[in-house]
Amino acid sequence: MENRLASCSCGKLSAEVEGEPIRVSVCHCLACQRRTGSVFGAQARFSRENVKIKGHGKDFVRVGDEGTKSTFTFCPECGATVYYAMDGHEDVIAIPVGAFADPAFPGPTSSVYEERMHGWVVMPQDIEHMR
Repeated sequence: MENRLASCSCGKLSAEVEGEPIRVSVCHCLACQRRTGSVFGAQARFSRENVKIKGHGKDFVRVGDEGTKSTFTFCPECGATVYYAMDGHEDVIAIPVGAFADPAFPGPTSSVYEERMHGWVVMPQDIEHMR
């Protein structure tokens, strides 16, 4: 099984994962746009038992568009989000794909909230598309 390392910009908070992601998705919701400072968020979900966290982070709880809560953990030094947990999915940890800094990381299998997708963004055709 492959091990991958995700970390913040300064390296003080990291998540080492073992194995392949359960799911890789792209989210176009406005909250993800604000959280990432980009036009969408890209995240990979891993089984919690396959993730080892190193360092100390600060949590921010966000209520999503449909009322679900997610707890985002970011580095208090550099501010980068390294992982998050979603209420109702306690067995999973989501990690922003960019935190891996790996251009060979697997691409998305789904794209959600596409009704909020910027007009110039093009998603791969062979993935699941949800409005």
